[in-house]
Amino acid sequence: MPTTPPGRLILLCGLPGSGKTTLARRLAAELPAVRLCPDEWLFHLGLGLFDEPARDRLEKQLWRHAQDLLRLGQTVILEYGFWSRAEREAMRLGARALGAAVQLRYLAVPLEELHRRLESRNAAGDWGTAPITREMLDHYATIFEPPMPEELARYDA
Repeated sequence: MPTTPPGRLILLCGLPGSGKTTLARRLAAELPAVRLCPDEWLFHLGLGLFDEPARDRLEKQLWRHAQDLLRLGQTVILEYGFWSRAEREAMRLGARALGAAVQLRYLAVPLEELHRRLESRNAAGDWGTAPITREMLDHYATIFEPPMPEELARYDA
């Protein structure tokens, strides 16, 4: 009986404006991979991008879906942002329990560049994005836990 090779999980980590969606779209086409972006799902379901209870439920459901895809040998890209080490570690361990490889792509962008990108994105009014103010981003930067070298070493290349 043929066995399905293990899938691969790619976690995209970074603050708003760091380029997660741009990278995810490129990787999804090149690899190929299934890209799961909560912001896009919330938008298409007519839910607010800052509706935390809805986001929490959706991210849990997308994780269940990602696990099913990983069991089928698919490559899955999660665009959650992964601001906390605990959240990244839970995903890493969950995917590894399924036999999947796990990559973490950290998009480190200086805060002033993020401000510039978000000002441009806010002005363009792109669909599926919510305006993120300078004050919001400054706050997010205080709670974001960037991956440290010892954490990055636990992921596959």
